[in-house]
Amino acid sequence: MSTQDQNFFNLFMIVIGALIGVALLLVVVSRMIAGQTQQVWIAGAPENLALVDERIRPVGSVRLPGDGTATLQLAVAEVAAPVAAKLTGEQVYNTACFACHGPGVGGAPKLGDAADWSVRNAQGISTLNRHAIEGYQGQLGYMPPKGGRVDLSDEEIIASVAFMSGN
Repeated sequence: MSTQDQNFFNLFMIVIGALIGVALLLVVVSRMIAGQTQQVWIAGAPENLALVDERIRPVGSVRLPGDGTATLQLAVAEVAAPVAAKLTGEQVYNTACFACHGPGVGGAPKLGDAADWSVRNAQGISTLNRHAIEGYQGQLGYMPPKGGRVDLSDEEIIASVAFMSGN
C-alpha cells in the first residue's frame, strides 16, 4: 500500500471516529436534558399515574366466606337455578319406564297388562316399591335400581310404580 493510501485511510478513520464520538455525545446530552425536564414531569403527572394504575389493576378478586360479601351472596342466590318440580307417575313412566315396560324388555311387566302385574301385585306394593328403588334380579326378570335413572327421587319412582301397577 502506498503512503498516499495509508494517509487517506488514517484520515478516514479519524473522521469516522469523530462522527461516532459526536453522535454518542449528543445522545448522552439529550438524555440528561430530558431526564431533568420532560421525563420527570410526565412520569409524576397525576394523569399519567392514573393511566398506569388503570393498566395494572387486577382483573378480578378472590372473596372468601366472612369477608363481608353480602352483595356477592345475593347475586349468587338470584342466579341459582330453580329446583325442578317433582314428576308425576305418568311423567316418570313416559320419560324413563316406557323403554322397558312398554314392550316388556327383560321380563318387565307391560303397562296395562293385568296378567303381568297380578303376580307382582301379589307380593305387595312395598315390595314392588323396594324392587323399583333398589333394583331386582330374579325369575321374573331384571330391574335396575330406579330403572337406571338415579336422578329420580324415591317418591317419583313410587308414583310411577303406582301408575303402572294400578295401585
